[in-house]
Amino acid sequence: MAAKPKLYYFDERGRMESVHWLLAAVGVEYEEVLFKTAEDFENLIKGGKLMYQQVPMVEMDGMYIVQTRAILKHIATKYELYGKDLKERAIIDMYVEGMRDLNDMIMFFPFSLPEEKQKILNYILERATQRFFPVYEKALKDHGKNYLVGNQLSWADVQLLEVILMVEELKSDILSAFPKLQFKARVIRLPRIQKFLQPGSPRKPPVDDASFEVWRKAYNIDKNVFLQHM
Repeated sequence: MAAKPKLYYFDERGRMESVHWLLAAVGVEYEEVLFKTAEDFENLIKGGKLMYQQVPMVEMDGMYIVQTRAILKHIATKYELYGKDLKERAIIDMYVEGMRDLNDMIMFFPFSLPEEKQKILNYILERATQRFFPVYEKALKDHGKNYLVGNQLSWADVQLLEVILMVEELKSDILSAFPKLQFKARVIRLPRIQKFLQPGSPRKPPVDDASFEVWRKAYNIDKNVFLQHM
């Protein structure tokens, strides 16, 4: 029996969360190596297996895979969530790259300055409703299928569900103008996804000020490090 994938990351959502989602969608069990202290992360770097000296890193199939997109592409390809041909893969890539742009805005939002928070929130919601969600709404409407690409679940659908739920954490009725994006209910009902959304699953909660403060002290991290990436 092949060893379970091993995920190396901090104990928070960040960029590893999309990996959690995709592995959950294909029903693959995994182990997590969560850094307890800054020293844990430094020791991983010293071990020489961490290309670019940054995480996420996933140990699977005899490789130490880094860079989020590389990890997700490997999983999606291996478990047939990456389209049936080059055309479908190109479409999936375009969709997930847009979703990643929106995901990043939301990921860094908790670290914004208090006086900037409302402005940044408005910007995120404007981008979601004016730039990104209309693309996926139109795709689902135009081809009349249950999923974004072809008529079967793909990496793009899993990524879209993750992003929808993240935006709904900011504004619960965000999908009111996007009836086709209610496809989320169909994806949520898939048994593996349903299991991942249950309490006690590896899914991470959103970052708030309190959890960030605990994290900052544990890893000796300056909040300004995040603000530089806004």
